[in-house]
Amino acid sequence: MALQTKLVQKLSQSLMMTPQLQQAIKLLQLGRLEYIEAIQQELLENPVLEEVRDEDGADDEPHPSETQILESEASPEDLHPVTGLEPQDSPVDWDRYLENIQDHYGVSTPKSNSGDEERPSIEATLSKELTFREHLLSQIRMTDIEPSDRPIIVNILGNIDRNGFLGLTYEELAEMSKCDPQDVGRVIREVLRDLDPPGAFARNLGECLLFQLEEQGLENSLAAKIVDRHLSKLERRRYDLIAKEEGVNIEEVHQAVKIITSLEPRPGRNFADEETRYVTPDIYVYKVGGEWVISLNEDGLPRLRVSPYYLEVLKRASEEDGDNKTYLNDKLKSASWLIKSIHQRQQTIFKVTESIVKYQQEFLESGIEKLKPLVLKDIAEDIGMHESTVSRVTTNKYVHTPQGVFELKFFFTTGIKSGSGEVSSSSVKERIRQLIADENPKRPISDQKIVELLGEENVQIARRTVAKYRESLGIASSSRRKQVF
Repeated sequence: MALQTKLVQKLSQSLMMTPQLQQAIKLLQLGRLEYIEAIQQELLENPVLEEVRDEDGADDEPHPSETQILESEASPEDLHPVTGLEPQDSPVDWDRYLENIQDHYGVSTPKSNSGDEERPSIEATLSKELTFREHLLSQIRMTDIEPSDRPIIVNILGNIDRNGFLGLTYEELAEMSKCDPQDVGRVIREVLRDLDPPGAFARNLGECLLFQLEEQGLENSLAAKIVDRHLSKLERRRYDLIAKEEGVNIEEVHQAVKIITSLEPRPGRNFADEETRYVTPDIYVYKVGGEWVISLNEDGLPRLRVSPYYLEVLKRASEEDGDNKTYLNDKLKSASWLIKSIHQRQQTIFKVTESIVKYQQEFLESGIEKLKPLVLKDIAEDIGMHESTVSRVTTNKYVHTPQGVFELKFFFTTGIKSGSGEVSSSSVKERIRQLIADENPKRPISDQKIVELLGEENVQIARRTVAKYRESLGIASSSRRKQVF
């Protein structure tokens, strides 16, 4: 069969995403900061767009001082070169004027002949918390170090994590520093272990605790022996086995454990390696007169409009201005679509939040214990939108409620069967946290006991599910929570 090239007409339908639709979807899923950045970028790239400012209406009228200057009969040569006002017959006593201002506002400034150049700069008045590495480096700079040890110290500092532990072995650090592993150990032992905080530069938890015990002169104590030989038993709180193997009584083990628990297992955690991230809510939900009110947070969001100037230019453009007219028409369409997309974004966020509030009113009234099971499909069917649209809206959007600030995705949780229907998994987690918080530390409740207590509250849950929820809350097992003394 011979191959032939033919022209064939075929009629078909396909779904195409236009650039405008892609832009609308992108705006919908952006968080507040990314959304503002995207709008600012559009303002830079599209000359037809402009930001509406509160003072725009006042810009059309001349300032009172400008009106006074325009109506004055004085010639420009007669005006003051700085203020633009007519010179007065008598000179102004500026010293007395400033004293009157100070008396009026209750402010006094000491007189000084020094100029502004002698004052400290603004940068010199700023403060910043030291990171863990900066704290260590500031001490190293004041230490007398051999030149041959400097590359080793640089590589050690570059491979220490935020908790203060080394991320590499001595052999790997020695290979990077082109030295022997013994040299790495010597530098850590003779130079770095004397730095604050104690216990830093260890390779594991046991070594970290031993460093701190040695600094306190307890390197030969029972506490040091327990850390060195019985760390796994210590984690399981098997004090009886430790006492038997070390040939001491249980009370001595308890005293040694008290010393160990006073040590810092993560020396670097008290230093700020990351800045605090503050969340600005996109929506506010509050109760007024017995009804829940939803308000979108418009503070700081640019308000856009199509520039009247370029609209007038388009009206006056002739056929001869073909390229310029086409360019402005394209930018006008882009600007109009962007403004429409922004309005649609705000309306969609409002609709989704309104639907969530309708489902979760009991949570808003009473807290997380009353959070209901909810999935994206419930909201999508309620507002007549697709689940993917609801998912995009609830990503990186935060709402301020009487119970706190939450991401919109927080309200979507799976359900667990109970005697009165279904309860939210988040509510069950909160109940587990409360049960453990109220337990007797010397007799902590087990996962099976939690299952029984929840069963008495008509919540049917498996023990392995309780264990999974407990671990997600960062709570240890009952054997590790037990306090022996």
